[in-house]
Amino acid sequence: MNKQIERNKQIERRRSRIRSGNMGTKDKPRLSVFKSNTNIYAQIIDDENQKTLCSATSQKSKAKKITEKAKEVGISIASSAKSKGISKIYFDRGKNRYMGAIKILADEARINGLIF
Repeated sequence: MNKQIERNKQIERRRSRIRSGNMGTKDKPRLSVFKSNTNIYAQIIDDENQKTLCSATSQKSKAKKITEKAKEVGISIASSAKSKGISKIYFDRGKNRYMGAIKILADEARINGLIF
């Protein structure tokens, strides 16, 4: 039980540290990523107006592995952002470490035209 409480404190510290400087604006919105055990979700958010500008999910993906799903979501979010005229963003990985599926999603978004 004590280990779980300590782990939750670490996650909360990581989340607050990451979000402390990343406030999405109209000129440079925030790309927020959430990963569950089976799916991965990405949203581009304007925090000033509290609006979601575009989003992508892996729920309808045929891929089996989460890394393959992350690659598809990265491509999808980059293309929908480019169609809305968004090129520069802040990357908000939430409580997740920058490795595995989160890193793959970020790399694919960069390859397909997002700057962060």
